[in-house]
Amino acid sequence: MAPLRAGLAALAAAAAASLACAPAAAQPRWLDPARPINIVAIGASNTWGWGIDRRNAYPARLEAMLRARGYDARVRNAGVNFATTDGMLKRVDSRVPDGTHIVIIQPGGNDVRFFRSEAHRAANIERMVARLSQRRIHAIVYDPAFPREHYQWDLIHLTSEAHEKIAADLLAYIARIAGPPPARR
Repeated sequence: MAPLRAGLAALAAAAAASLACAPAAAQPRWLDPARPINIVAIGASNTWGWGIDRRNAYPARLEAMLRARGYDARVRNAGVNFATTDGMLKRVDSRVPDGTHIVIIQPGGNDVRFFRSEAHRAANIERMVARLSQRRIHAIVYDPAFPREHYQWDLIHLTSEAHEKIAADLLAYIARIAGPPPARR
């Protein structure tokens, strides 16, 4: 179990570093301030909102937070219970419609739970990011390790408080890459 935790910790550190170190920039060319920011969250049961009211899952919370900040944003929840990165890769094109600006990939732990290697998981994540990049869609891989208290009784699924943290982390990152919200009229 220690190698698994170490691998997850390394992935989490990389995810945190990629979010924390992403350069702040002027509003990207792909964002039109006159149109909504379209975001899709791909993942497994934690993205879906297993064990909590789905309206409290991080995609719904992120949308509410973005709107509260003045962004016209839509966040679509494309989480599927029991999904592995194999399934996410298979449906990344069908679940991410044209006009999507940002995809959040929250790969979860089902690959390891269902006997896939960390290398297999990492390769699938890399393939998803590459496919989205080919479509000029900004990919955010969100894959931190959470402290034990952020898990529900099953130690697999996240609490409502953890979903709040995910949404807040993603809000900060998206606000940096999107720039300030358009002035309210």
